[in-house]
Amino acid sequence: MAHILIMPRQGNTVESCIIVNWKVKEGDLVTDETIICEVETDKAAFEIPSGAAGTVLKLFYNEGDDVPVLTPIAVIGNVGEEWQTAENKDCCSKDNIDSIELNSQTSIPGFQSTVPNPQSSISPRARSLAEKEALSIEMVPGTGPDGRIIERDVQTTLDQRPALTAAAKAAVSDKTPAAGSGIGGRVTAEDVARQVPNPQSSVHTPCSSEGVIFETPIKGIRKIISDRMLKSLSETAQFTINASASVEKLQDIRKKIRFPEYIFEEHNDMKITINDFILFAVSRVLPRFSYMNAHKAGDTIQTFERVHLGVVVETSRGLMVPVIRNADLLSLFQISSETKRLAAACQDGSVKPDELSGSTFTVTNLGSLGITSFTPVLNIPEAAILGVCCIEMKPVAAENELSNCNCRFEPHIGFSLTVNHQVVDGAAASRFLKALCEIVANIDIILSD
Repeated sequence: MAHILIMPRQGNTVESCIIVNWKVKEGDLVTDETIICEVETDKAAFEIPSGAAGTVLKLFYNEGDDVPVLTPIAVIGNVGEEWQTAENKDCCSKDNIDSIELNSQTSIPGFQSTVPNPQSSISPRARSLAEKEALSIEMVPGTGPDGRIIERDVQTTLDQRPALTAAAKAAVSDKTPAAGSGIGGRVTAEDVARQVPNPQSSVHTPCSSEGVIFETPIKGIRKIISDRMLKSLSETAQFTINASASVEKLQDIRKKIRFPEYIFEEHNDMKITINDFILFAVSRVLPRFSYMNAHKAGDTIQTFERVHLGVVVETSRGLMVPVIRNADLLSLFQISSETKRLAAACQDGSVKPDELSGSTFTVTNLGSLGITSFTPVLNIPEAAILGVCCIEMKPVAAENELSNCNCRFEPHIGFSLTVNHQVVDGAAASRFLKALCEIVANIDIILSD
């Protein structure tokens, strides 16, 4: 019996995964441990093993496709085996479907049948027929389980559509004219050209002085990040306020602090960073301002007792936001250690999906790049995100009245706080930022406590 490989559920919050690249092609021989493909979400990247030995009979999706979880992606079996009839069968119980989980350290269980797709999905055979006949799937109503589009739905729509000439099929993209000018009402290429804009008309043709223009499709994790940023800005009322805090005491303490040897057994030369101090300060301030440690869920505001800090990490695949759980209960050393562990896991791809979800407040740091002020974008559904900027020397009043100079210079770190005005008002956000600056400026006091 053919083995139907499905897209596993990569954590409780992931609804779909993007196929980055196939490691095999149709006709290849595989073992049960052969890596079939690499997939990624907006959180992490994973490898999917075949789960069965045999020949790759069918790959249902192309590289770059965004595939819903629990959807068939490949078929493995014996050469010549009839596997197509399994496509629309529902042989998996809900208990089995709900139990399919995957993280970076688990293997994928094998299944001998397909599972129902989410609403508005399309079967591989239906998709193949629609592509062959140049039919947009948006025009096809689904009659399969949960509204899934199956082959007969595509065929029914084709029967109701006027016939297309071969040239028209090659030219059509998304919509077909209701009637054609050809013999018997057939839609010709000219009919399509009149309805579908010429794609070349919108393409910029550079003059020779501009040189070569390289175009890179927005896909994979970059597209997910792009969509999430647009969704954040379009669905929330964001505003940003800026302030700075003296880090004279903080820098002095940082020079004196050394990690206990048990924290980094293999890297005992690692030191506490400025960002570690900021994360520690944020974790201590947030419980005093619970409205900042919150989510907006529809018409409800959810405030949290514990602080789960999201920390933005730059990776080769894009931005990731691992979460420091219960940061308000951790010491400075523990926060520093956990931050470094999570950042390393994001960089090497070993981070677990559950380590990338559930944050209640996020911190992003561009200070090392010399940024003095910026506008962070909310990590929805959170109520706020803190941007950490670079350290600059700023004048302050001299304490010694006998001094010939009326001011002196102290190092100050900048903060850019973006808030969802639907949840928090400007004055309330300002009080939080003011308190944070005071704690950072007097970090010695909070550390002694």
